[in-house]
Amino acid sequence: MTTDPTARFSLAGKSIIITGASGSMGREAAKGLGAAGANITLAGGNRAALEELAALPELAGAAIAPHRPETPEDAKAIVDAAVAAFGRLDGMLVASGMNKVALITDMDVADWESVMDANVKGSWLMAQAAGRVFIEQGEGGSLVLVSSTRGKLGHPAGYTAYCPSKAAVDLLGKTLAAEWGGSQIRVNVIAPTVFRSELTEWMYADDEKGRATREAMFARIPLKRFAEPEDFVGALVYLLSDASTFMTGQVLYLDGGYTAC
Repeated sequence: MTTDPTARFSLAGKSIIITGASGSMGREAAKGLGAAGANITLAGGNRAALEELAALPELAGAAIAPHRPETPEDAKAIVDAAVAAFGRLDGMLVASGMNKVALITDMDVADWESVMDANVKGSWLMAQAAGRVFIEQGEGGSLVLVSSTRGKLGHPAGYTAYCPSKAAVDLLGKTLAAEWGGSQIRVNVIAPTVFRSELTEWMYADDEKGRATREAMFARIPLKRFAEPEDFVGALVYLLSDASTFMTGQVLYLDGGYTAC
C-alpha cells in the first residue's frame, strides 16, 4: 500500500461521465478532471460545443454523448457511450439543469414542470442508468449530483420551481446513498451559491444593477465574492476519487460560507 496520501486523490484511468458538459460548471469540471487523468465522457444537447470541448488538450481521447437526460433511453445512451469508450464506469457528475423564474401566481405549470424535469427527473434518470452499471460491475462507484444553496433556503423572487427541485436533489442523493451503500456506491451532492455562468454574468457586471446585487449578497457571504466554476474542481476530485471512500449521503455546500450565516 502506498504511503503517499495524495495518491488517493488520483483519477488516473477512471471513467467519468459529465452531463451538462457544455455549461459553465460542466466545462470546468471536464477540464479539471481530465487534467487529473480521468477518461471523460462529455454529455449534453449541443454536439458542436461538446466537440469543441473534447478538442482541448486536457480532454484528449474524451468520448462524446450528444444527449440530454430527458428519457430513460437518453440516460442509457450516455452511460453506454462511456462503457463503450472506456470499458467501464467509475463515476458521474450530473451537472445538467435549469431554472425559470416567476412568482407562483404568474408561473405557467409547463414552466414549473420543465424545471422539475431538468433538475429532478434528469438526475433520477442518470442515477438509475449509472447505478445499474455500477451494480453489474460489482466494484462500487461514485455519483455526484448538483444542488444549490436554494435546496436549503427559500427565495422571495420567483423560485417556487427551482428551490423545491434542488431540495429534491438533496434528498435523492441521501436516499440513493442509503439504498446503494451495501454495493459500495457512494452518492454525494454539491450545493453552490451563485457562480459565473451565462445566466449569472449580469451579477458580475460593473453597473448599478450588478453592484447592488453583489452588495446585498456579499453581506451574507463571508468570503465576499461569488464563485468561479473552477472553484468546484477540487471538491469534485475529492468526491470522485478514492480519497472519499467513506463519504456518502452528504450535501457539500460550496458557497463561500453563505449557509453559515
